[in-house]
Amino acid sequence: MTKRVSPLAIHVVLCQPEIPPNTGNIIRLCANTGASLHLIEPMGFTMDDTRLKRAGLDYHEYAQVKTWPSLEDYSAAYPERRLVAVETSGDSSHSGFVWDSSDSLLFGSETKGLSEAALSSIPNDQIVRLPMLPDSRSLNLSNAVAVAVYEVWRQFDYDVET
Repeated sequence: MTKRVSPLAIHVVLCQPEIPPNTGNIIRLCANTGASLHLIEPMGFTMDDTRLKRAGLDYHEYAQVKTWPSLEDYSAAYPERRLVAVETSGDSSHSGFVWDSSDSLLFGSETKGLSEAALSSIPNDQIVRLPMLPDSRSLNLSNAVAVAVYEVWRQFDYDVET
C-alpha cells in the first residue's frame, strides 16, 4: 500500500534564518512540494527584503509561510507534530530515518545551527544528519532543506493526494 502525503502536510521550521536568498529558495521549494514553511524569530532580514523576493521569484503566493516569535510558540501551536532536527551532529542518517507525513523538519541558522536549548529539547533519536565527507562543516541551508524534504517525499513515493 502506498503511503500518501497531503499538500502542506510536512512542515519546514527554520530557527532564526539569517540569509534572505536561502529562505527565498526554501519558499520556492515549499511551493513546489506542498510543504509549509515556519520561520522562528529573530531573523536576519524582513519578509519584504528584495533578496528574499528575488530568490523566491513569483512562488511566494503559492507557499504557506508563517513567522513565530519562538520555537516554543510553534511547538505549542502544533503539539501533535514530531520535531525532527536536521543537524550535523545526528546519529542516524536522514535516509535511514522513518519519516511521518506530520513531521516538522527543524533546521538551525546558517552560521550557528540549532541552539543547545533547542537540541536538548529533542530526543536523540529525532536528530538526523545529512551525510558529508569528514572534515566538512555543513551544507548550505537551502540545499539541506531540499535534501531532507525530498527524502520525506521519496519515502511516500512522491505521491500527493489532490
